[in-house]
Amino acid sequence: MPTENAPAPETSDAAPANGAEADVPAATKPEKDQEDQKKEKKKFSSKKGIETMFRTSYRTNMDLSSLADAKANIMISINGLIVSILLASISPGIEKNVWLRWPTVILLVGCLTSLVFAVLAARPRVQSKAVTLEQVRRGAANLLFFGNFAHLSRDEFMEGMNELMIDKAAVYDNMVMDIYGLGLVLQKKYRLLRVAYTVFMVGLVVGVLAFIIVFLFIAPDVGSVTTTTPIPIVPAPSGGALP
Repeated sequence: MPTENAPAPETSDAAPANGAEADVPAATKPEKDQEDQKKEKKKFSSKKGIETMFRTSYRTNMDLSSLADAKANIMISINGLIVSILLASISPGIEKNVWLRWPTVILLVGCLTSLVFAVLAARPRVQSKAVTLEQVRRGAANLLFFGNFAHLSRDEFMEGMNELMIDKAAVYDNMVMDIYGLGLVLQKKYRLLRVAYTVFMVGLVVGVLAFIIVFLFIAPDVGSVTTTTPIPIVPAPSGGALP
């Protein structure tokens, strides 16, 4: 039987002499858990950030494309109205008023040039080069663009999409190529629109100034030169005054 005065057995939980060293393992475990949670949050946020980036890029490019089409329609409407007015009202009177010829020609040429560039900017883009499924698999073509997969058959398109959905890296690559293609289209549209607006502005300003110069300096000189017809003198009768 154990005696009452026997010493208590030593336990493994006995604190060491240095209390600071005892706190180190207890403090590092929660810190590791927090670091793991931060890493998981970073992974989640990075994936979510990539999806947000693609979504924002697509939305921005589509909004810019709609804005470019609206600007092109404005140019087409304004230039078409000016050209129709010039052809309907001023053109028939040019034969009698020759001094209106050059201002009308300047304004008409400027509006027509601007109209052509606006129509080119609003013209739809069509892919004429045929794309094969092997090019899509090699990453040489974008399967998400309608101009590319329109040349494929339905079975080839479904096969390519199924392969694309399995490979996440290929999905991102096709989305990046699609955004790049949209950027090229927008660059071309806005370049043509810039030329259309510049030509319209220059043609309108030069044409209006030409009309002003003609009306102020040439029109009075032309109007002052009038042809007068002599009034016939009827001799009075011999018997009296004129009737």
